[in-house]
Amino acid sequence: MRLFYKTPPSVIFKPVLHLLLINLICFNVSAQQRPAQPVAEALVPSDPAEVFNHPPQSAGPGVLWMWMGANLSKKGITKDLEALKKEGFTSTTMFSLADVTTPWAGNINKSPTPELISWTEPWWKLVRHAAEESKRLGMDFGMFNGPGYESSGGPWISPEMSMQEICWSTDTLSGDRHIDLVLKRPKVKLRGHTPYPVYNPNTGLVEIPEIASRQTYYKDIAVLAIPANGVVPLNKVIDLTGKMQPNGQVNWDVPTGKWIIYRFGHTTTGTLIQPAQWQATGLECDKMSKEAVSFHMDHVVGEIQKHLGDLVGTGFKSVHFDSYEAGYPTWTPKMKEEFAARRGYDLTPYLPTFAGRTIGTDRRDSVLFAKDFDVTVKDLYRDVYFATVAKKLREANLTFLCEPYGGPWRQDEVMPYVGTVMTEFWTFGGNYSPYELVPTVAALRRSGQNIIEAEAFTSDPRDAKWDETPEWLKPIGDAAFCDGVNRMVIHRFVQQPWDDKYKPGLTMGEWGTHFDRTQTWWEPGKAMVQYWTRCQALLQWGGIAAPSANDFIAKDVTGKITVRHIHRKRLQADVYFVANVSRNTGTAVCSFNVTGMQPELWEPVTGTMRDLPQFKTEGVNTTIALDFDKAQSFFIVFRKKATNATPVNEANFPARKEALTITGNWQVKFDEKWGGPVAPVTFTSLQDWTLQQNPGIKYYSGMAVYKKNFDVPAGSTAITSDSYLDLGNVKNIARVFINDKDLGVAWTAPWTVKIPAGLLKNGGNKLVIEVTNVWANRLIGDEQEFADCEWLPGHREGHFLKEFPDWFLNNKPRPSKGRFCFTTWNYFDKNSPLLPSGLMGPVKIMQQ
Repeated sequence: MRLFYKTPPSVIFKPVLHLLLINLICFNVSAQQRPAQPVAEALVPSDPAEVFNHPPQSAGPGVLWMWMGANLSKKGITKDLEALKKEGFTSTTMFSLADVTTPWAGNINKSPTPELISWTEPWWKLVRHAAEESKRLGMDFGMFNGPGYESSGGPWISPEMSMQEICWSTDTLSGDRHIDLVLKRPKVKLRGHTPYPVYNPNTGLVEIPEIASRQTYYKDIAVLAIPANGVVPLNKVIDLTGKMQPNGQVNWDVPTGKWIIYRFGHTTTGTLIQPAQWQATGLECDKMSKEAVSFHMDHVVGEIQKHLGDLVGTGFKSVHFDSYEAGYPTWTPKMKEEFAARRGYDLTPYLPTFAGRTIGTDRRDSVLFAKDFDVTVKDLYRDVYFATVAKKLREANLTFLCEPYGGPWRQDEVMPYVGTVMTEFWTFGGNYSPYELVPTVAALRRSGQNIIEAEAFTSDPRDAKWDETPEWLKPIGDAAFCDGVNRMVIHRFVQQPWDDKYKPGLTMGEWGTHFDRTQTWWEPGKAMVQYWTRCQALLQWGGIAAPSANDFIAKDVTGKITVRHIHRKRLQADVYFVANVSRNTGTAVCSFNVTGMQPELWEPVTGTMRDLPQFKTEGVNTTIALDFDKAQSFFIVFRKKATNATPVNEANFPARKEALTITGNWQVKFDEKWGGPVAPVTFTSLQDWTLQQNPGIKYYSGMAVYKKNFDVPAGSTAITSDSYLDLGNVKNIARVFINDKDLGVAWTAPWTVKIPAGLLKNGGNKLVIEVTNVWANRLIGDEQEFADCEWLPGHREGHFLKEFPDWFLNNKPRPSKGRFCFTTWNYFDKNSPLLPSGLMGPVKIMQQ
């Protein structure tokens, strides 16, 4: 999830040794290679049309399901799952977080259900209900391996079982004398190495808390004496460990010169999981200790078996480990033994390098030790953390889900342990941001894995504040498809516990994308989910084609478009996904590394399939001129032999001509429950709602229904042949009915729906268009009214609910009568700019 990517944990917690390694050496570690996973060929349809027309269960997207603190309900869980099932989603992965993310863990006071604390008995009853409902609906359900989303731990992790760091004390003394000295016990700062702050109810501050065990828990490693200055040869490192008494007393005859005695030990890093409820927050487990990881996993699996045992494998299937933000540890209790076994020498004489000293013949010896230590850490994360987690989950019949990047390990080596690997992409500045996606996909391909999941559309308020739309999301998702993703898991879907009158409802604090069942466009947005499902079905079919220099080339590009592709192949069939990932229109001559085959264009937005009549053979390639609308994508499919017949005189993209512009008055009905006028409003022309003087329209969010009757001129071929309704400018999504027939949803360019032949008649055609915008305008409209909730400032931008108001808790009418929305995060004030909304048209009937 890595929601705090701008301040990676390595910046906050990076020990001296690791700094030395990064600054002084550069080395490569060869990746462990794995044989490709066998494919059950008999189960894969030879014709890709089968999966395009009838996508399998595996092609459906999933969601990361955020349970926000104590704000949960059984009824809401059922409604969430039923809504997801209806929308076309096939899986949920649940995270139990704090009440709000600010972006840090935050608290909302006066909770209506304060007894719901993550990983306690009342909470587990709701988890069981979710598992039972998932089983009933035929959906996969899993959850994160503890409270929060980072990384592996909880209140059950003791300081002994937590991540460890080396610490030391020093005593400087002159030589040529006998000493009887009690060495100081090393001390560390009370504040731990948690990468990001949390709300600390003990102080009322958002801070990195003090961890008392950093001064109460301590274990010795070694006592070493070395010359006080300069490079220290190995034979000058004197091990006094055996001379120290339990009370720290050392008796030693000090050689001539100035010496420093280092007392090395280890304590907890104090790294906390995050962003969990304060009562559910605890320490991260030691990832390099088999005992600690086993203890954590035994607790996790034990709780799952205790509460969900009969549902494991049916209603509950997986345990998730998210992207890593827990920092770089420097010790584990068995580090000396593990290091010696793996590197072939004792690390003890090199411990002073952690204190910045240089040990060995020269600086290179310390650098080589730093390398060896770093490699050992990576080995232990592989052989202890990933191996133990995999073993424990396998024994429990649970799938190991993980985003295995960003941590102290070699990605290629840990992936074999993960049942389902996820990667991630973000939306930044309205654009696709792959983050760690590309190397993860490359590693998965080397491993032979076919399904490549991605945490999809992770976003922050710069891009997502109840203003995101399916049209806006499309090219971002298409770019991820071109990079190899073939199953998206949407970030994020929030558990909505309350009555439907409280919309937009609960949020994940400042984080988007807001893909919730309370979204204005949730119902018509199913069309986008169907698009993803069709795409994912084909992008999971077959296998990635072997790379070649001329596999795909886009030339003669016009209109400042960006054309990308990915190529799948099985037997004699080739499937290319070709996407204009820009928000511009244009053309491109596209060359495909296929010859002798008839190209087809499959349209994943509508599900239509047709031959492309115009194409050329140029050497070993087939060249096709393609026209692209804004963010438009196609599958170009080669599965049948081309004939030798002369190509017909028909364009690949026949021009459409206007048959009729629909003008005149429109009757528009808004929903009065969300501030709209009670009676239908007459629009003499199509225009942006925000230009209306009526505040019920100006600030309206939701669906409005446009109606009008129209005639088709006598003799028009639009009556006897297929035609298209072009909606023109739409903000933001529209469902069209003509003569009571549902023609589907327009949610992206080219903003048309097909009108089948025979549907239109000369007179009295009924046109109904359901147009839905986003929540932003209604939320801004509410800010024109006096406040009836108290807010606290977010720690980057926006505001979060300080406490649940009494009128909400008592189910009473709200004091501010002009307010319609209720949510836990506020991105807006009364001066925030409104977003264009509604049907602006012109609406035309087009023929080709």
